[in-house]
Amino acid sequence: MRAAGAWGAMGAMGGCAAFDTPLPWESRLSGDTVALLGEVHDNREVHRRRAAALRRALHAGWRPAVVMEQFDTDRQAEIERSRRERPGDAERVVATAGAGRGGWDWDFYLPVIELALAFDLPLVGGNLPRSEASRLVREPVGVVLGDERARRLGLDAPMDPAWQAAQEREINDGHCGALPPSIAPGMVRAQAAKDAQMAQMLKQHASRGAVLIAGNGHVRRDLGVPRWLADVPAPRVFAVGFVERDTRTPVGPQQYDAVVFAGRAWRTDPCERLRKRGIKT
Repeated sequence: MRAAGAWGAMGAMGGCAAFDTPLPWESRLSGDTVALLGEVHDNREVHRRRAAALRRALHAGWRPAVVMEQFDTDRQAEIERSRRERPGDAERVVATAGAGRGGWDWDFYLPVIELALAFDLPLVGGNLPRSEASRLVREPVGVVLGDERARRLGLDAPMDPAWQAAQEREINDGHCGALPPSIAPGMVRAQAAKDAQMAQMLKQHASRGAVLIAGNGHVRRDLGVPRWLADVPAPRVFAVGFVERDTRTPVGPQQYDAVVFAGRAWRTDPCERLRKRGIKT
């Protein structure tokens, strides 16, 4: 499945298929697969394609846990309380467990949450609490998370220099090349902790199969969550990038096992705000 020819074919088919047309890679969404399904956060078509693929897999019998980047791990109690009080009400889950989690267009995620509720699947907050992620930009992992928790997440060892450099490039590119060099290591530290936390939540449910709903950067095999899933047999981990068709960034099989292409969403220049503040980009 990860051969270059197979990857290219799946990517090409993803660009022209209707939302209701199954793609070859969807056969992997079964059993104890740990699937990582990416996204471009503000692209409606990407969200529709991903939800359609997940819906087909569930109707075919897959029953994974659904782990979401959009919910922090410390909001799990709110998720469970919402499900008890208002079963099947996805908007109630968002209103309680998503409260204060700005930056997400929750309308995009309601279809996935509705599927989890309709099929009575575990719905799991996967992300590091925002307060911890913010502190990690400035403080060491052991100080923020404690040595024992850092060890359990696999964050107690020095970062691989090549991986560190690649992550710094990705994060700097994502900020229009305007980040002060001094802040990059801290942002990589926070990114690594988020990925490790999401990996831990996937592993807790891996025996039944699990699916991660997260940004494309998090699901990348070379940089993201898969690096923290070393104790899950490699053939069970399957990463799918849902990317925009005219992306400027090359996409290849070293990043994802399959790719689904979508049209580019309209958006203002993300670097314009930095220019207005006088920051060179």
